[in-house]
Amino acid sequence: MIHLYQNNGYNIVLDVNSGAVHVVDKAAYDVIGALEEQNEFHTPETLKSEETASYLKEKLGSSYAEEDILDILEAVTELAAQGRLFTRDVYEDFIDEVKQRKTVVKALCLHIAHDCNLACRYCFAEEGEYHGRRALMTYEVGKKALDFLIANSGKRRNLEVDFFGGEPLMNWQVVKDLVAYGREQEKIHDKHFRFTLTTNGVLLNDEVQEFVNREMDNVVLSLDGRKEVNDRMRPFRNGKGSYDLIVPKFQKLAESRNQQKYYIRGTFTRNNLDFSNDVLHFAELGFEQISIEPVVGEDTDPYAIRKEDLPQIFAEYDKLAKIMVEREKSGRGFTFFHFMIDLEGGPCVSKRLSGCGSGTEYLAVTPWGDLYPCHQFVGQEDFLMGNVDEGITRPDIADEFRGCSVYSKESCKKCFARFYCSGGCMANSYKFHHTINDTYEVSCEMERKRVECAIMIKAALAESQEETADEEA
Repeated sequence: MIHLYQNNGYNIVLDVNSGAVHVVDKAAYDVIGALEEQNEFHTPETLKSEETASYLKEKLGSSYAEEDILDILEAVTELAAQGRLFTRDVYEDFIDEVKQRKTVVKALCLHIAHDCNLACRYCFAEEGEYHGRRALMTYEVGKKALDFLIANSGKRRNLEVDFFGGEPLMNWQVVKDLVAYGREQEKIHDKHFRFTLTTNGVLLNDEVQEFVNREMDNVVLSLDGRKEVNDRMRPFRNGKGSYDLIVPKFQKLAESRNQQKYYIRGTFTRNNLDFSNDVLHFAELGFEQISIEPVVGEDTDPYAIRKEDLPQIFAEYDKLAKIMVEREKSGRGFTFFHFMIDLEGGPCVSKRLSGCGSGTEYLAVTPWGDLYPCHQFVGQEDFLMGNVDEGITRPDIADEFRGCSVYSKESCKKCFARFYCSGGCMANSYKFHHTINDTYEVSCEMERKRVECAIMIKAALAESQEETADEEA
């Protein structure tokens, strides 16, 4: 399977199954496109055939010289022989192994506080209540959660725990106590905890910052962008905006972490489809690790993104990608989470096929100790998997999530981005289709665009590096 597209002046060919990327001239682009139309399952043998050569000469002979067409065909055949073009999908052969793999829990999302001091208008957690009641996790429940993680982590040494909410800093003492308990258990069980904190910053202070910098491997800082954008969607319960209070605290924390191991994380809605300006606003504020993600909402929600918004969103991604290339060349670059892509190694096979590991490797824990596949399923009783006292009492739910992959979703089978998004978010699929084995098409469209932009950025920067090397030679 081949995906061809043009972006920012580059003709890009992606071999989907191998992940190989080729930046080519217009003639090669047209030849490869014609070959894909003829037969998407080409082999070196079919490419060498007289039938293929005749087909190309007939289809493209009016645009290109026969000699050029045949030269390109020879180069394409060589790439196919090297496993870099027209490759076979070998991942499907592993799907049974992925389904049968033993559940080894490696990460927990601890809902340390089902309460919040903001009233974000798009919050899936209902101001921290998650379809239930306000509550703070006790140290005893949190301790059992860490014990459960250790007991179910098998031989895996590195374990991940995200302190989540609501707002985790509303239960700060328990966060500190659980980190201390985790550090004690590391020595006993030869494990290592990687702690993460997701916060809106309202209660952030010097004491919290010092502790976070000492103990947290990563911090997610929630802010939506420009002041008017943020304050419209992330107000306090009295309606007052949160931007002025939070921004200086986040700037201080990011600098104290040397602009590493954190993300400033925003959500864009239908109210700010010009979200590239919010990304750039973050950059001008000095943040270097940036994520702004599309809101997920029902069509009846006034802030929800709709299909008719996609052309403007695509234009914003193109605009942002081009600006990022220019900034990187001038030494003012920053990381944008959705444009991060690894074209050399990438995730392991199981990750490529089934994504985040929710319901199997990754679980969410409520303040009272219930276990759910992930934070977005919390409060939906059909997905209650067990609790920290008894463990997983509904292994059938884990089996269902383990069986979810890019091959269980019809819309993924022909999608060029499937090995980058791994089938997308199962919670979003359930929200819109009442099954985890489907996709949220609006999200898929945006993901495909982001993958295209991310690859273009790689191509542009590689070209720039080559030009610099040539100048220095």
